[in-house]
Amino acid sequence: MTRYVALLRGINLGTRNRIAMADLRDLLGELGTGVRTHLQSGNAVLTAPGRTDREIAAAVEQRIATRLGLNVPVVVRTAAELRAVVDGNPMEVQDPTRFLVSFLAAEPGPEFTAGLDLAAYAPEEMRVVGRDIYLSLPDGVRNARLPALLDRRLTVTATLRNWNTVVRLLELAEQE
Repeated sequence: MTRYVALLRGINLGTRNRIAMADLRDLLGELGTGVRTHLQSGNAVLTAPGRTDREIAAAVEQRIATRLGLNVPVVVRTAAELRAVVDGNPMEVQDPTRFLVSFLAAEPGPEFTAGLDLAAYAPEEMRVVGRDIYLSLPDGVRNARLPALLDRRLTVTATLRNWNTVVRLLELAEQE
């Protein structure tokens, strides 16, 4: 059976889209076994038989909408895909709290980077690798310009995680 990492976008930010991790574990427990959550920001791992990552994402979104009345986009990766994200990192991680991965529901397509002058965002850096975008934000996330660019240009669901969280989720996903 495949181990999955479910990444919920935009939950538990202030008073918006509040989901207790116990409720999330209960919802995910209907889809698989070995459910574990990490932090309060919508990170979970589970083992599920015979489903694709997109089927898992759709099932989680539907259950959250039905049971909790919230519209929460979900991006899912297998443990093997998350391992590839970590092993295939094309950039140096100087500060794991200022190095992020944007996980996309689908590849962004060539129009995402068309006409984009990344040098104008220096010292911030970005690399697109398949369905993942690596971001180095040396001056911190709060005033970074690249995440806002992603929000404006992406036409697919995306959710950001810092490198510490990515590595911890990989550890959790590879435990069982």
